[in-house]
Amino acid sequence: MVNALETLYGLTAALMLAAIVFSVRARATGDPETSAQLQGKSRLFGGIAIAAGILAGILYWSLSARAEQAPRGVPSMPLRFGELAARFGADGMFSLEGKGWPTFKGTWKIDGTALQILTADAAGGCDKAARYAFKVEGTRLTLHLVDDACAVRVMMLNGSTWRPSGEAEPIPTRTITRTAAPRRVKLPAEAPATGSWPTFRGPHASGTAEGQNLPDHWDVAKGENVLWRTPLPGLAHSSPVVWGNRIFVTSAVSSNPDATFRPGLYGDGTASDDKSKQKWTIYAVDKQTGKIAWERIAFAGEPIDKRHIKSTYASSTPATDGRIVVAWFGSQGVHAYDVNGNFLWKVNLGRMNLGAYDIPTFEWGPASSPIIWNGLVILQVDTQADSFLLALKAETGETAWKTPRAELPSWGTPTIAPTASGPQLVTNASNFIRGYDPVTGKELWRLGGSSKITAPTPIFGDGVFVVASGRRPERPIFVVRPDGRGDLTLAAGKTASESIVWSRTGRGSYMPTPLIYDGLLYVLGNDGLFDAYDLKTGDEVYRQRLSTVGNGFSASPVAADGKIYLSNEDGDILVVSAGREFRQIAANSMSELVMATPALSEGVMYVRTVRSLVAIGRPASK
Repeated sequence: MVNALETLYGLTAALMLAAIVFSVRARATGDPETSAQLQGKSRLFGGIAIAAGILAGILYWSLSARAEQAPRGVPSMPLRFGELAARFGADGMFSLEGKGWPTFKGTWKIDGTALQILTADAAGGCDKAARYAFKVEGTRLTLHLVDDACAVRVMMLNGSTWRPSGEAEPIPTRTITRTAAPRRVKLPAEAPATGSWPTFRGPHASGTAEGQNLPDHWDVAKGENVLWRTPLPGLAHSSPVVWGNRIFVTSAVSSNPDATFRPGLYGDGTASDDKSKQKWTIYAVDKQTGKIAWERIAFAGEPIDKRHIKSTYASSTPATDGRIVVAWFGSQGVHAYDVNGNFLWKVNLGRMNLGAYDIPTFEWGPASSPIIWNGLVILQVDTQADSFLLALKAETGETAWKTPRAELPSWGTPTIAPTASGPQLVTNASNFIRGYDPVTGKELWRLGGSSKITAPTPIFGDGVFVVASGRRPERPIFVVRPDGRGDLTLAAGKTASESIVWSRTGRGSYMPTPLIYDGLLYVLGNDGLFDAYDLKTGDEVYRQRLSTVGNGFSASPVAADGKIYLSNEDGDILVVSAGREFRQIAANSMSELVMATPALSEGVMYVRTVRSLVAIGRPASK
């Protein structure tokens, strides 16, 4: 409208000038007929100029009235919040947009103590006026919902703080504090590593353990091939880990008995409204009997952050090296005990604000798990504010090294594997997949082209790392040689290089971690699409829609003795034959939801359901 006003002013001036020119020429001519014609044109142009001037006046009055409604302190320059852009123009015009989000255009004004937005041409209830409480601090604008029938607009605006485009959000100083046991505890002797499953998905996150001789069929309700079942309180998606005769699991036990989460295949990024007091707990379970050997409440209180409606406050899997067990509860800290339950240390990392990269108000909570390697506890900490890798000394919790990195929030667990070029620590994240020296934390290589949301854990097998992620549109799978250095990002249109054996887009998994087994790479989609590829060539071996999908798949596949075990969220575990032809052997119900990945150890599969820990195996011969 401002441009239209300027155009009218220019047109009025031009028309008046033309009228004056014709009038002067009419007086100067000696021909009465020509003079009359020129006088007629002068009156015509003058009349049009007067009309344009009146219209300009009306438009100016309208703009002035709108400007009076706008508080002078509301920033009128282009604003940004996450990946969204908005403008509250001084002329009363409003716009809101972002990649992957609908565009809203309309008007805004102040209605009492609220900011009112009207996008009359929008659909789905978004054409109705919306009201937001607002606060202006300098050039920053904060909005909180008062009333808005448009759900997607609420997602974009509620709780948002807008800054001028180009102005970086200040990063708060992060303080890491350590608390040790009053007296140094002598660590117990390490039990034999035979049968250990020490971290998420076992050694090197491989998900494989041979010589298990697991049954193809079991029935939890009837107790068939069920060695024991132990109820566990609280909510947790963390997976069990095993060393010696101990299984370690974690849970967040809410003071609200109705606390829950929502399983299923959906794209809703809403945070849970559960802010009830919790007891973040570590359990040690006897591997043979299922009896709880000890439990420790690591932290009690109200959650510092929110969680995704599909997540829990204990989604990070613990880690053990046979002497120490470590659990990470996000903003509630990292907690270490010896395997007998004696407190060793805790480290407070500060706030772990993880959520949507494009709308920072969407809090989803953490899920990355700790790993223990050569006396170091290694954490991947990628948050909305800052990101870094951290190595703590396992015995004391003291910092060994800390490596800052520019990253978006991520949820994958780091992996360390022995390679021909030395041990490597590999992380999956949005800006870059990276390889590090785990001794020093020095970055060795980086690879761009990942998804904006990353959850699967990198895996290592047959001399290569495999890293995948399932957020559209990229959804990549990368097979990476460990000897590359520097920036390994593929050139546009390329799928392989000296360092990248092969890659694909549109096939990566969103939540489950892939599986390398007997020369094939298996990738399980949340939606039940199960793919097999030749690990060396990248050729597709098969693509199979699984027969039992239900609410989808969050747990990662595990394998033993030529069979692959696929757990869906409804608690159905499919037994599939490994190899170049898909063949389903069985489908067994756990009778409860399953979100965690099973652990395999010495002939038993330990399955963490939503309410229990269950041992599946063949009964001992009498």
